[in-house]
Amino acid sequence: MMGFEKNFVLVIVVMVYVALIAWKKRRTEALWVGVLALLVGRVLSPGEAIHAVEWNVLGIFAGILFVAEVFADSGVPLRIADLLIDRAKTVGGAILIVCLFSGFVSIFVENVATVLIVAPVAMEVSRRAGVSPLPFLIGIAVSSNLQGAGTLIGDPPSMILASFQRMNFNDFFFYQGKLSIFWSVQVGALASAVVLWLIFRGHRQPVAFIEPAPVKSWLPTVAIVVMVVLLALSPIFDPGFHWLGGTICMVIGLGLVAWEGVREKGKSAALFRRFDWNTTAFLIGVFVLVEAMVHAGLIDDLAAGFASVTGDSPLVIYVSLVVFSVAVSAFVDNIPFITVMIPLVKEVATGVGTNEVPLIFGMVLGASLGGNITPFGASANVVAVGLLRKQGITVSTRDFLKIGLPFTLVATAAGAAFLWLTW
Repeated sequence: MMGFEKNFVLVIVVMVYVALIAWKKRRTEALWVGVLALLVGRVLSPGEAIHAVEWNVLGIFAGILFVAEVFADSGVPLRIADLLIDRAKTVGGAILIVCLFSGFVSIFVENVATVLIVAPVAMEVSRRAGVSPLPFLIGIAVSSNLQGAGTLIGDPPSMILASFQRMNFNDFFFYQGKLSIFWSVQVGALASAVVLWLIFRGHRQPVAFIEPAPVKSWLPTVAIVVMVVLLALSPIFDPGFHWLGGTICMVIGLGLVAWEGVREKGKSAALFRRFDWNTTAFLIGVFVLVEAMVHAGLIDDLAAGFASVTGDSPLVIYVSLVVFSVAVSAFVDNIPFITVMIPLVKEVATGVGTNEVPLIFGMVLGASLGGNITPFGASANVVAVGLLRKQGITVSTRDFLKIGLPFTLVATAAGAAFLWLTW
């Protein structure tokens, strides 16, 4: 019976992944068809499925989305971007600053929203300089994707990492007495900034003055600062990362939504309509799918197969994981990939008797950055390409590769090397 169950789960997982690649716009529906098949096939009971979901992670994700929406509407990010640009001497320098700023903003704001916030500034700079905005928007997209794994509130992959490793907000900076994944992301950011500088340095036109955008409210910015402080203090009261992080983010997020409703009639309802219900449902389904794989023993088999290919050298395993993650996430959504790979990497590490932490960090880093290679590898890339298309500019895969590929390779190599040397 166990053999049948394992084969059944394997078939469902393969079909789900094929569907995720083939129907990117229907990924949630495809995933949930697979989840329902697992429930109907009694691989998991409804109770086990509900228990498999990391509700604390979902609370952080949902709360951050609400905070990001209100923060984006406050006008603060756009004003800061305008002020930074006015300090640059050349167009190339201005866009490099905007790319670095978009990376910073994406620590707090979802990557797609970051692109939508910052892209108009880059387009205006390029229009006044009489140059194509194509390389600038690609630079903004890949920069916004870079910082996602660096902090607990950065992106779903970092939240999934926190879920499996029971990492709190502070653990992303220092973990088990060593420098954590945040610093590897920053090393990758510095290295990739050199790549962007080499690409943009030829744009030596002077920067035309841009009038700073008006700020509607500073309250969302204050709320983000308060949220970060509370998350940093939360391990004192919730050392196991079970409930407090999600509660903090949801309370602050819903509080901002309510405040927006008081300021402007109908705004709260609009924010709920704009909420990313699709990705929320997707995350829930992914947790259930992976629990079914663990329950059926499929993760153990995949780990044994991976170890048989790579051998028992920790360095070979580490490099293989990073390269494999970059290659796969260039074409496959990194949320289900990371959720499946973390328990697999844990089994591999146990099997060869090595520390699991650098292997998991390296895999997450590679998976977070791999989407920068192709124009369809990350949602922020798709949005940037769409914005350019509206301007009558067609972006080919080759156009994107010219920036995305060197950016990804340099950032990943630098960040992964830092992780290995640190751990």
